[in-house]
Amino acid sequence: MGKARIVATFPSTRIVPASGGIPVEVTLIAQLGHGVGDQMYASACARQRAHPAFIDALHEPSTQLGGTDFAKGDATALYTFSVGPHGHPFHRHAGHRVFTAVSGSSGAQLRFSTATPDELADDPAQFVRALHHVNIPPDCLFTVRFNGKTWHQFVPCDPTGRHPALFALSCHTNELGGELAEATRQQVLAGEASIPLLTELLPEHVVAWLAKAAPRPSDVPTVSLALDVRPDSLQSALCKRIRGGLGRLRSIMSQWRPMSGFLTKTGTGLPVQQLAELPDDSLLRHQLVGAHHHEDMFLLELSDPALTGKGATRLLSALLDGFLLNPPSSVSRLMALRNALVKPLGLRTSPLGCPVSSLLSSRACERFDQRFPVLAQTIDESDRYAQVILGADDKHLRFRSCIGVRIVDGRHVELTLGTRVHCTNLFGHVYIALIERVHRHHVSPAMLRMAAEHAFARAPAQQDLDSRILAT
Repeated sequence: MGKARIVATFPSTRIVPASGGIPVEVTLIAQLGHGVGDQMYASACARQRAHPAFIDALHEPSTQLGGTDFAKGDATALYTFSVGPHGHPFHRHAGHRVFTAVSGSSGAQLRFSTATPDELADDPAQFVRALHHVNIPPDCLFTVRFNGKTWHQFVPCDPTGRHPALFALSCHTNELGGELAEATRQQVLAGEASIPLLTELLPEHVVAWLAKAAPRPSDVPTVSLALDVRPDSLQSALCKRIRGGLGRLRSIMSQWRPMSGFLTKTGTGLPVQQLAELPDDSLLRHQLVGAHHHEDMFLLELSDPALTGKGATRLLSALLDGFLLNPPSSVSRLMALRNALVKPLGLRTSPLGCPVSSLLSSRACERFDQRFPVLAQTIDESDRYAQVILGADDKHLRFRSCIGVRIVDGRHVELTLGTRVHCTNLFGHVYIALIERVHRHHVSPAMLRMAAEHAFARAPAQQDLDSRILAT
C-alpha cells in the first residue's frame, strides 16, 4: 500500500476519464458508531421492502421516494437502493447520479470503469485498463457523484458474505438525462421510471472476457479513504474486526424489534383566530347569562366556493363528525390524564375534549340532523347559518359550547367554536384557573382545526397532495 496522505477536511478522490468526461467523485463524510452500518442496512431494507414502489431487480433492491413533475419543470427523482453481501453486477445508468450512502460493517469497495462502449467493442481489455477501486471503511457515511457513462459495481470488503455493501439515498438529477431509447423516454414521461428501467448491464462479451481474465486486486489502481486512523494500520485492522462483529449482532437484534414509523401533521394551513367577543347572533349569548366565569370564541375561515353550495346544515353535520372522528391526539392524551385524576372525585369523564364531549351523550333532548345530541339548535331560513349548543353540568362547573357554520358571500365559510363556563364551587374556580391557558391556546383551536381538516380540508388541494404521496 502507498503512503497515506493526511488531509484536514473530508477525505476524497476523483477519477477522471481518459476521454475527458465528467469525473467520478467519492467523498468520505463521517464514521458512525460500531456496527451501525449493518444495523441500518437491515432496518432500512425492511422499510424499503414495505414501500409500495419497491422493486427487487439486478441485485439492487430499490424504491422511488419522490418522482418527477415535468409539468412544473421538475425532472429530478429520489430513490433508495441497497447492495447486499454479494454485491451487484457491473452496470451503468442513463443519466447523472448523486447518492449518499452508509457502508456495511465490513466496509465497501466501489469499482468504476470509464471505458466507453466503442472502446469495449474494439477491445474488452480496455474495461480493466480504465478500472479504478475506491475502498470505504466500515460504518461510514459517504457521497458519490458520477455520470451515466460510468460502469460501476459495489461490493462489501468482506468476501465471506457476512456483511452488506451499503444502503443509499440516490438523487437522479434528470430522469430524462443520457441517451434514452424512445420507448424508455415515454415511460419516464408517464411517471413509470425506476432504477432498473434506467440501467444498462455490462455487455455479455465483456462479462465473458472478465470471467476468463479477471484482474488481480493488486493490478487495479486503488484509493483507500479513512478517518482518524491510517487504513493500513494495526489499529484500523482491529477496529474493522470489532465493527464487523458488532455489526452482525446489531443486524440480528434489529430484526427482532417490530418495525414501526410515525407521522405527525402540524400546520395544516387552517389558521384559527380567537375573537374578542361573541358574534351578536351566537346562541352562546343566551347560555349561562350573567353567571359565567370563562368565555371564548374561535373562528376558522375556509375560502372554498365548492363548499358554499352545500348548505350550512350539511356543513355543520360534517364538522360535528370531524370532532368525533378526528380529535387531536394531544388533546386525547390530556383528557386521558384528566380523567385519571378526576375519576376518584366522582367527576364526569370523556375521551373527547370538554367543548364537544356531550356529543357522546345519550341524554340530550334534541338531535341535530337527526344524529347529534344537542341542547339547542338554530338554522336560518336560507340555510346559510346553522349552530348548535352542547354542554353538560358537573359537580364543580357547568359548561356550554356553541358550534356554528356561516356561509359568507357565497365564497367563504366561517366555522366557530365558543365556550362558556360557570364555576359552581371553589374547586371549579381552581380547576378553570389551572386549565384556562391550555384550553385557550391549544385545546379549542386544535379541536376546531382538526375537525375542519377532517370535514373539509381534504377537498381539492389536500386530496391532490395525498394522492401524490400515496403514489410514491
